[in-house]
Amino acid sequence: MIDNKQAAKVLLDVGAVTLSPNEPFTWASGIESPIYCDNRLTMSDPIGRKRIAQGLADLICEHYPETTVIAGTATAGIPHAAWVADILNLPMVYVRSSAKGHGRSRQIEGKVSSTDHAIIIEDLISTGGSSLNAAAALRSEKVNVLGIVAIFTYELTTATEAFTKEDLTYHSLTDFGALTEAAKETGAISENSIDSLLDWHRKLKAGLLK
Repeated sequence: MIDNKQAAKVLLDVGAVTLSPNEPFTWASGIESPIYCDNRLTMSDPIGRKRIAQGLADLICEHYPETTVIAGTATAGIPHAAWVADILNLPMVYVRSSAKGHGRSRQIEGKVSSTDHAIIIEDLISTGGSSLNAAAALRSEKVNVLGIVAIFTYELTTATEAFTKEDLTYHSLTDFGALTEAAKETGAISENSIDSLLDWHRKLKAGLLK
């Protein structure tokens, strides 16, 4: 099974993660971040995406062996859910952020039933909002949501608390800590920038960045 540092190096190798502590990016929330994670870029790398898909499948087999359906979040989780479902030979669905405004007005595309045990596939977890939205949609169809597996997590306390409140667990291939270590080892970021990156993360976890 791929470990968290190996997974981080896959993301760095395919260019999915950009670290820029001196010229931070701005999230939709307005928070300035020295890291930008675009896991959609893994789709274009056959070797990298296969390693990620197998890693996600391994997490499911280890932590959620009773899974009967793989649910991807729209849109970034969809391709990874498809590859994982293929590896595990399980049905796959995807969950929109909201119901369609036409046709059958579905939020969940694909077949689920009240006897299903679902795992949600995410590309990354920050606050956990999209995962919780998907879980609520599946639960509205009486599906038993076992938890979430993701490629990357920022390790935010707010996400952990939100999942706990909804009786959900999650596991991720890699995280912020492993990513910074891998970036340092591979030279993706200079050693003298690591402290400022870790300081930003500490403030973010403590809720000091608005």
